[in-house]
Amino acid sequence: MKFDSPATTNPIDQLQVVGRPTPRIDGPRKTTGTARYAYEQRETPTAPAYGYVLGAGIAKGRIVSMDLSAARSAPGVLAVVTAENAGKLDKGQYNTAPLLGGPEVAHYHQAIAVVVADTFERARDAAQRIRVRYEAAPGAFDLAAVKDGAPLAKPGPDGGPPQTAVGDFAGAFASAPVKLDATYETPDHSHAMMEPHASIAAWQGDRLTVWTSNQMIDWCTGDLAKTLGIAKDKVRLVSPFIGGGFGGKLFVRADALLAALGARAAGRPVKVALQRPLIGNNTTHRPATIQRIRLGATADGRLTAIGHESWSGDQPEGQPETAVGQTRLLYAAPNRMTAMRLAVLHLPEGNAMRAPGEAPGMMALEIAMDEMAEKLGLDPVEFRIRNDTQVDPEKPQRAFSQRRLVDCLRIGAERFGWSRRNARPAQVRDGRWLVGLGMAAAFRNNMLTKSGARVRLGRDGIVTVETDMTDIGTGSYTIIAQTAAEMMGVGLDRVNVRLGDSTLPASCGSGGQWGANNSTSGVYAACMKLREAVARKLGMDPAEATFAEGRVRGGGRALPLAQAAGDGELVAEDHIEYGDLDKKYQQSTFGAHFVEVRVDPATAEIRVRRMLAVCAAGRILNPTSARSQVIGAMTMGVGAALMEELAIDKRRGFFVNHDLAGYEVPVHADIPHQDVVFLDETDPISSPMKAKGVGELGICGVAAAVANAVYNATGVRVRHYPVTLDKLLAGLPMPV
Repeated sequence: MKFDSPATTNPIDQLQVVGRPTPRIDGPRKTTGTARYAYEQRETPTAPAYGYVLGAGIAKGRIVSMDLSAARSAPGVLAVVTAENAGKLDKGQYNTAPLLGGPEVAHYHQAIAVVVADTFERARDAAQRIRVRYEAAPGAFDLAAVKDGAPLAKPGPDGGPPQTAVGDFAGAFASAPVKLDATYETPDHSHAMMEPHASIAAWQGDRLTVWTSNQMIDWCTGDLAKTLGIAKDKVRLVSPFIGGGFGGKLFVRADALLAALGARAAGRPVKVALQRPLIGNNTTHRPATIQRIRLGATADGRLTAIGHESWSGDQPEGQPETAVGQTRLLYAAPNRMTAMRLAVLHLPEGNAMRAPGEAPGMMALEIAMDEMAEKLGLDPVEFRIRNDTQVDPEKPQRAFSQRRLVDCLRIGAERFGWSRRNARPAQVRDGRWLVGLGMAAAFRNNMLTKSGARVRLGRDGIVTVETDMTDIGTGSYTIIAQTAAEMMGVGLDRVNVRLGDSTLPASCGSGGQWGANNSTSGVYAACMKLREAVARKLGMDPAEATFAEGRVRGGGRALPLAQAAGDGELVAEDHIEYGDLDKKYQQSTFGAHFVEVRVDPATAEIRVRRMLAVCAAGRILNPTSARSQVIGAMTMGVGAALMEELAIDKRRGFFVNHDLAGYEVPVHADIPHQDVVFLDETDPISSPMKAKGVGELGICGVAAAVANAVYNATGVRVRHYPVTLDKLLAGLPMPV
């Protein structure tokens, strides 16, 4: 099905099932422990052996020698795989550095060997017996040190051009009555998902099956096949449940490749889980940024000039953190400039993490907007409203399909009690605590991606949906079931959903906030084809047939849906693809975040006390799971604001705090009540579902709202995240 014109009405608009707050249909399995994750699968033809990964002990250089003799002779060892005996390996499309290093080492903890043994303990013991001699080479590990020589990034597939310009930014900024020129820094972040990267691989002849934890089944089936040098149809990836990904499992990682290589070498299935201390440096992370923002405005608060430059670093063939993307679209100003520069760093690969680009970009932009509002003597909410736009500021001929940023700001301000905020910092106390309020806008683009599904109608009236779409804890099973139930006129108890298997029709996958809208649109397309087949089978006009309560009505008759299947089943398969609507209209999601914090003036301890998110993101398919997505994103935003930072050893080139003991993330005690409001809207230009996404919108702007609240409480402006005690103490007012 091609979606190339705005949908007015369609079967989804009945809203009998879609749009209702619905508990997750996979919830009982997860709460009872019967939902098996990658490392727990039991479908292998024989019991699996265990692989243990050895990571490189240098950040850059080469392996001079590897003595494997002690490892190979250790008890229970079945195989030891290194680059020397792995065979020819190509580099996949989506990974920057090879997943198996040697003799060249690209980054610290790059996998250089996997030891396979009959037990995990024996594999671990044998891996420690490998003796490696390295020849280290100098590397670049400090973004600030190499920033000035960094060239413009190369054009990338998702981040747009590396540089844009509209009007005369330099002239407009120089002549602006009110100016801001500030630099902000965001550190490297870890995905820190609960489930580690884990896989089980089994060969049957020349066919490979990998049970893995992966967000994008079709991408990674192709990438694993390419790396191994075999046909894509010889590889099957299975990933029914994923314990968190946040972008870190978008791509094939070392666990899947080394499980496959280990299984081939050992002649039996092999399971590999990357040990937690290895994940921080072996897998991808969110890269650090240095961002310079310049704003020029008239005395009445109209922006005349916006300039946003960002520097980030990555491996030699890497991509930039696209931190200027939202600045190209969020606020009006006739004179504009953005640029992304990319330095070569020999740190582990930087790549997508929840809301890549916008999340760190808005950590800077939304502080800058507050700083400019203060210079102008304007309320931060009012300043943002004055600079709203209903068209793409860089391409004024293109309007937004929906843009309700102002509604989000006003509704949020009223609901949060923003009018009670004291504009002068460090004026409000509650006992010993300093109290502050902060806010920020939220923005994330809506991306359209081809997605397919197959729908079966059985003679028992059960509808089964099959697609390789994944569920990373976001509720995919439930919204897909809701879509099929709505389209076929049955209850949720009459729908089965099969996900996460590369033998099923290729979907959009989970990532980029595109999963819900596109995967359900693919199911919609398949159901439309099945509805047509059902109507014809029952002798009805497909254009007039209606589906409800397990029956099909048309031509004055009402027949059971199951009757159309006869003694077998009816099957329909289709996919959604899009025309040029996303080129005619700018499709984005919007929101506003409001935060209250309290700061102890004696210790600089920060406590977040209240949080509110107001979101405008098209039709909300399931308010229950959507709220879970947003409050999870808000929690991650608090982490980014106050604690998360991968600390770099700039001499040796690795992340020091590469486990959950050293890499701090928020816990329950850190997070207060979180309120979420979804505006009642549909976007008929987005898709037949009239939906968008909220999973990444919820993190965009949160960190800046927290930082702005800390400033309002203390009068201390921190531009280098995270906002930690040491950065506040010197400037705090004396405790009373």
